[in-house]
Formats: sequence, structure tokens, C-alpha cells
Amino acid sequence: MVADPEGSGAAAPRRMIGVAVPIPDPHGSLLRARRAGFGDPMAAAIPTHITLLPPTEVAGADLPAIEEHLLRIARTERPFHIRLHGTGTFRPVSPVVFVALEEGIGDCERVQARVSSGPLARALPFPYHPHVTVAHHLPDEAMDRAFKELATYRADFDVWGFSLYEHGDDGVWRPQRDFAFGTGGAGPHIEDGPPAPP
Repeated sequence: MVADPEGSGAAAPRRMIGVAVPIPDPHGSLLRARRAGFGDPMAAAIPTHITLLPPTEVAGADLPAIEEHLLRIARTERPFHIRLHGTGTFRPVSPVVFVALEEGIGDCERVQARVSSGPLARALPFPYHPHVTVAHHLPDEAMDRAFKELATYRADFDVWGFSLYEHGDDGVWRPQRDFAFGTGGAGPHIEDGPPAPP
């Protein structure tokens, strides 16, 4: 909570949001289960995804403008293909093991750059690198296991759009709204997202 700049004593609610490409099932559920199997407690709190905007604190009053910003982006994008293949790691800089993108990197980079502009412009601590986290802040042996066991993992899917997520008081990230590419509309989150436009 942040003090009211008018000095009225009221507090302006702050919200923690993120924007991401959801990984559709069965791939998303499988990778989430594997993440849990490696001992990562965050598997229960974070749906499987490719980040476009990392956790960002915003004023609740700014959400309508943020959603309009995301809607404008979605209207002018088109579905694209992603192929996941193999693993990578950010160690030793960051304790993360991930499933890598073999196809769709440039598309994610383009959408990420657009999302991280306007009302969501912010400096990132690291250069953007699209990926799917499968182990984070775990003992080295668990990180090594994740890296090895998913080294031959492969999955293909089409990206229909992206979702706006919010971090709950219980620590769980939940999708709030879906933004489908090319449709000119947004709506409440639907499991696995809306179908891609023809």
C-alpha cells in the first residue's frame, strides 16, 4: 500500500502483475509436474509460461490503461509457432534451469518489446531471453537433474495470444485476462486460452 499523494490519509492499492504466454496442455501440465518433481515449491504457485513482462508492481488505478495497452498490441499481432527443445541454464548468474525455445524466439522478443513499453516500460535486470523455467533456486543436484532429464524434451504448439497474471495474497500467480492475437478483443481467462482466429 502506498500513501495517498493528496495527503488525505487514504491508501492507493498496489497490484503485482505479469504478462506471459501460457504453455498449453498437455505440455504445460507436464512441465509443471516435472518442476514439482524436481522439488521446486514454486510449481504450485506459477502456471507454466514464457514471460513477456516479469513481476511488476503497478497502481490498481492504472490497470484499465494497462489492459488497453495490451489490447492494442494483441489486435495487431498474429498467432505464431513455438517449438520447445532441450534445456539451458542461467547459472551461475541466476539459479535457473529452463526448457529452451528452438523456434519462436524472435516472435516472443517482438511481443515482449511491445508489452514492455508505454505504461509498462521498465528497466530489466537482464537481457530478455524467452524460456520456460523448470527449476529455480534449488540445490545443485536438483538443478543438474532437471537439466539432464529434460535435455531431450520437445513440444510444438501455436501461440494464440498472451495473458495478464496477478500475484495473489496467497503467493499464487493467476491469469486474469486473455488477449487473443488479431481479434480486437480481450476477455476473462479461459483455460488453455481462446481459439486462434481463422
